[in-house]
Amino acid sequence: MNKLIQINEVMSHVKEGSIIMIGGFEGCGSPESLIDTLVNAGVGNLTVITNDTSFPGRGIGKLVDNKLIKTIITSHIGTNPETGRQMKAGEIEVLLIPQGTLVEKIRSAGAGLGGFLTPTGLGTIVEEGKQKIRVQGKEYLLEVPLKADFALIKAKKADGKGNLVFYRSARNFNPIMATAADFVVAEVEEYVPVGELDPDDVMLPGIFVNAVVKGDK
Repeated sequence: MNKLIQINEVMSHVKEGSIIMIGGFEGCGSPESLIDTLVNAGVGNLTVITNDTSFPGRGIGKLVDNKLIKTIITSHIGTNPETGRQMKAGEIEVLLIPQGTLVEKIRSAGAGLGGFLTPTGLGTIVEEGKQKIRVQGKEYLLEVPLKADFALIKAKKADGKGNLVFYRSARNFNPIMATAADFVVAEVEEYVPVGELDPDDVMLPGIFVNAVVKGDK
């Protein structure tokens, strides 16, 4: 089995208007080469699920700069002034979700759960339109799972079966997003034959990964 593909082959899967999860935390652990491929292809009208919009001219910021995103579901946009400008101008829809809630919504989709209860956001605009449930005298918001058509993630190393190893904090959102998308592409720095990875080093089993590309970033 060999899941390695050429990076331009990714665009035969990603379509206009797709819902895409993109890993990374303020640029750390972002699949830069895959993002550049999206930008070069000009695939737009995207709904992007990510922790943040990075910085202008970097990572997801490139998708923002090129106005390829219709809706961004994220925990903050403070490091990218262009995202804020487009939001105020009505050029992009920004749905802000508390970071812990965002992670758990993704995890719930990956685990096949119907949602989860959290007190985060009670009494704020976060609760608007959400069901409230009382458990043992305490009130919670019902948060539903968040799923995507595609997940573009970044890893340090992969083998032919798509087993992945992440490097330190670049692990962040990448593994959890891989469980919650229909088609997962992992950009890696190093690709090794099956059998070269110590099973104890594998941080995400290849069963979650559909394709691997060798990044040049």
